[in-house]
Amino acid sequence: MAVAVVAGALVTLSALAPLSLVLQAKAVTAGAADAAALAAADAAAGIVSGPPCDRAGEVAAANRAALRACQVDGAIVTVRVAMTAAGFDVGATATAGPAPR
Repeated sequence: MAVAVVAGALVTLSALAPLSLVLQAKAVTAGAADAAALAAADAAAGIVSGPPCDRAGEVAAANRAALRACQVDGAIVTVRVAMTAAGFDVGATATAGPAPR
């Protein structure tokens, strides 16, 4: 009986481990997208030098994510970043720019 309980617990935990990794990666990816969008918006506004999408790619990579898309509309930048966790592609999108007046 005890062996069955332990085996059942191990099966349940092994099934939940990938889910935990994906949820953690989702949080990391969201942060990477936010940081990349902010960095790109700074470049688009001329606060820092360089092309906005290059800045977004650098910041995404520093956060263990890959830049998948970058769209610049004036000083507003929207980025999509992704990473792989437990065999799943986990992505996030973020937009940054000046505050509306």
